[in-house]
Amino acid sequence: MTTTLDRTAPRDLAAELPARLSLTPKTTLAGQLDGAWWPYSRDLEAELPPLAAALEEPWGRITRVTVNPTRWPVVPHTVAVDGRKLHVGWFTEQDPDKLILLSYTVGRWDLLVIPPETAPTAAARLMAAAAIPGSVFTAGVLMTNEAAIGRGIRDAVRREAAWEDEGGACMSPFGNPMRRSALPLPGNGWR
Repeated sequence: MTTTLDRTAPRDLAAELPARLSLTPKTTLAGQLDGAWWPYSRDLEAELPPLAAALEEPWGRITRVTVNPTRWPVVPHTVAVDGRKLHVGWFTEQDPDKLILLSYTVGRWDLLVIPPETAPTAAARLMAAAAIPGSVFTAGVLMTNEAAIGRGIRDAVRREAAWEDEGGACMSPFGNPMRRSALPLPGNGWR
């Protein structure tokens, strides 16, 4: 069996769509992050050009980017951006959920990288949290917190579905069904 992978799809998509960014407003409060970026794929060659273009006006020309390779299947040495080369480096010591952007003239910025497969509601929460001025939360802490929130939401949805599946059956204080109906059954009363 032969499988053909279309590697152009993410690049075409990323080139047509604007970078999804949430940046910290300019303030004197320095935080751990300068905002968040939600890429469409894990293809750095496709994703970095729109990101660099979107950041050129507020931050100046981005010349270097560093990532942790655990989240990116391929880390190219350079990426073409508007006829120039954007240098890409990787460090295993760097937080896997963070992207560091460097400029010779303006400085350094740290962005939370939201995984492409993240649900829109979770991405919105992460983007808002990463853009809070003066926040002490690191990228790893924000991602861990969001995972806990996601588990809590999934558990609540699961409990509600169980409630509905059981016809609104009575539950013990521990969340276990009590094997009786909330309504009397015809003929013999309560079950």
